[in-house]
Amino acid sequence: MEDADYFEGSAAEWGSEADGGAQDDEDGEGEDDAEVQQECLKKFSTPDYIMEPSIFNTLKRYFQAGGSPENVIQLLSENYTAVAQTVNLLAEWLIQTGVEPMQVQETVENHLKSLLIKHFDPRKADSIFTEEGETPAWLEQMIAHTTWRDLFYKLAEAHPDCLMLNFTVKLISDAGYQGEITSVSTACQQLEVFSRVLRTSLATILDGGEENLEKNLPEFAKMVCHGEHTYLFAQSMMSILAQEEQGGSAVRRIAQEVQRYAHEKGHDASQITLALGTAASYPRACQALGAMLSKGALNPADITVLFKMFTSMDPPPVELIRVPAFLDLFMQSLFKPGAKINQDHKHKYIHILAYAASVVEMWKKNKRVSINKDELKSTSKAIETVHNLCCNENKGASELVAELSTLYQCIRFPVVAMGVLKWVDWTVSEPRYFQLQTDHTPVHLALLDEISTCHQLLHPQVLQLLVKLFETEHSQLDVMEQVLDVIAPPYTSDFVQLFLPILENESIAGTIKTEGEHDPVTEFIAHCKSNFIMMN
Repeated sequence: MEDADYFEGSAAEWGSEADGGAQDDEDGEGEDDAEVQQECLKKFSTPDYIMEPSIFNTLKRYFQAGGSPENVIQLLSENYTAVAQTVNLLAEWLIQTGVEPMQVQETVENHLKSLLIKHFDPRKADSIFTEEGETPAWLEQMIAHTTWRDLFYKLAEAHPDCLMLNFTVKLISDAGYQGEITSVSTACQQLEVFSRVLRTSLATILDGGEENLEKNLPEFAKMVCHGEHTYLFAQSMMSILAQEEQGGSAVRRIAQEVQRYAHEKGHDASQITLALGTAASYPRACQALGAMLSKGALNPADITVLFKMFTSMDPPPVELIRVPAFLDLFMQSLFKPGAKINQDHKHKYIHILAYAASVVEMWKKNKRVSINKDELKSTSKAIETVHNLCCNENKGASELVAELSTLYQCIRFPVVAMGVLKWVDWTVSEPRYFQLQTDHTPVHLALLDEISTCHQLLHPQVLQLLVKLFETEHSQLDVMEQVLDVIAPPYTSDFVQLFLPILENESIAGTIKTEGEHDPVTEFIAHCKSNFIMMN
């Protein structure tokens, strides 16, 4: 769009005033000349019809039917309101007054976009599109601009059955802009477009790394979970890529995150998960796993089936039970306060979780060549010890303090650390937890400190829990005072960016400031100011 032309043509061809588009020479054959003339005169009577792309075809039909040039000139002149030219004139005036040309162009384009979205008629758009007989030149020009591509994405979301928009989305993908259309549901209906968008989006996530995963993953997961067909296609592709030595583990992680997203949205994708894994070769295990995943709960009968298989001389592949959703169920059964577990079967639950967390297998050409169970016994022991300590309703916080050294030793096992983290989360999330605490630093927060020290990969989850505590209202007690007591430099930039604004707010932190030389709030603020550059 040139600076002098901020509004070219008319938007009526997409709206309720559309005339149906171009007509071939043969279209008028068999029609009464008088009817053709009346039809054309009706179009000539519409505002600014002279600006419509179909004006030349309509004139041709009118004159072939014997129409009078005087009528055409009169109607086109009388109904010429010069909307586009007036917009261009006003735009030029704005520029003359000092407004930046790009700002003027953006204002005009945004207003036109809102009008098109408001008045868009998919039936009329389809008729114009089909009667052209080929891709309109104006459409190819529009998709070259970000503004109009964004318009097509919004229209495609609002009108998923419009053929013209579906074709345009494919046209945009063919032009190399597939990275922009992850959120367009219509793209998920076309395999060629979807596969291209999937490839581009997956590459973006892999290149972005762990630090950008939280930003890039939600849109990708939403696209994959658009429907069963898109989910199956995407997970099948990622299942194949996950077998690659280079980058395979990263793809597997993404696939598992998408599985989690589907579960959180209420979709039961457990059968697809099992079918794409090794479970299909073990029908009894597949049936037991599928039943528990579908119900979202473990049960002794199915756990017994798996226990017998994984204590046999030739157990199934450990990958079979390394399904994140399945492991989450063990966290709830073994570490959630108040959870009831059948004592006669508890050792089976512990064995399967420890097996999934500690056993190492070596495979070559789809054949297992070795299986290492060296850490299985110690892992099982650690899980059982922490389960008995944390989930014993007769043990209070003071009793746990006496067992801290034991807990610290067990936390060195990653699976136990995750269990303790979940247990702390469930415990401190109780509304009355902090009101009942008498210790200056609750043992649960001390455990978080130990988890962070031992397991760097759990830092994001620990930070997420602390942020949740800060954002939760606690009557009669401020949790920040206790957290300040357990943290110490060096701090990460992310933590400072989140925590410092809270402590600088007098209405929030004023109640926990202390008189005298040792004031943790003031010391924390001073440290951050001298060591970090804060971004507004």
